[in-house]
This record gives sequence, structure tokens and C-alpha cells, in this order.
Amino acid sequence: MSETPQAPEDGWKHSGVRVVRGDQLDPAAATTPGMDRAVAIDRARTGAQKLWAGTVHIHANAKTGPHHHGPLESVIYVVSGRARMRWGEHLEFVAEAGPGDFIYVPPYVPHQEINASTDETLSCVLVRSDSEAVVVNLEIEPAETPEGVAWIDPIHRG
Repeated sequence: MSETPQAPEDGWKHSGVRVVRGDQLDPAAATTPGMDRAVAIDRARTGAQKLWAGTVHIHANAKTGPHHHGPLESVIYVVSGRARMRWGEHLEFVAEAGPGDFIYVPPYVPHQEINASTDETLSCVLVRSDSEAVVVNLEIEPAETPEGVAWIDPIHRG
């Protein structure tokens, strides 16, 4: 059984739970063309050691430049709109996600987020596996016709 660490001098008052209001997010320093990121949780703002969290907005009919996030894992939760994800060495694979869907992006996977809607902003919550923002923008010549890939996990085949 793990031990609970001794409470800090403030009894966790200021070193415990933190609430970051939605209107107090900071623009992300590491950006990708076509995307607006805002930081909610990171080391500088909250002292987070192993997480980065924030929001992502892509305007109607827009797309990001190809990029990856180095050794970090990413989870994207679609709040509103329709996300079209392309990934692979030439962005040759594609799948879509809508409100309530989660998208997992493994480390080093070249990918591109596309707003599949021509009239609605794509709004998402993004969480990464480290408090430092890593964005490596790539120069990739995309495949002409990407291959559709159904999102099926080993547990839920169907």
C-alpha cells in the first residue's frame, strides 16, 4: 500500500487543488499553423509535473500544418464540430470524430487536424503526457487520397 505524503505547511490550501477558469487560459507558445491552442494546466501555471492540458480551436474549413509532439502522448476530446484526423508518413490515413469522441495520438506520429465543417468551429480539449509543450512542425507532401481507417480497439471490435 502506498503512503500518503505528509501535508505541506499550508495543509494543501495553496499547494492542493487548482481551478483555472475558462476565461483565464494563456495562448500557447508552441503553435502549429491553422490552430489556436490555449494553456490551462502546465508546470508554469499550476505546477503540473506530468500533464499539459488546454483547448484547441480550428476555424471552419481550416486545417493545421503537419506536425508531431515528440515523445508525448496526446488525447483530444471533441467538444463541438467535426474533427478529421490525417496521419502517417504522408498523411495517408484518415478518420473522423465528433462531439463526445476521444482521439488518441501516440508519440512521434505525424498528423494533421482538419475541421471537417465548412461553417462551424471545431472546439476540443487537449491533454498531453508532459507539462512541457512539444510541437515539431513538419514539411510533408500529403497523399492525394488518404485511406479511411475505422477506429476499432482490441476490446471493442465491431
